[in-house]
Amino acid sequence: METYTAMRAFADSWALLAMTLFFVAVVLFTLRPGARKAAERAAEIPLKED
Repeated sequence: METYTAMRAFADSWALLAMTLFFVAVVLFTLRPGARKAAERAAEIPLKED
């Protein structure tokens, strides 16, 4: 039971913080100024002919 308690405390504190930081980083990476051109190219991939 001691291992479960320790893992639960870790998940409630540091793991939540790490997931939040990862989420914020992904959002910032997606919304950066240079991402528009890459997103437009990716959106056109299905429309391109080989």
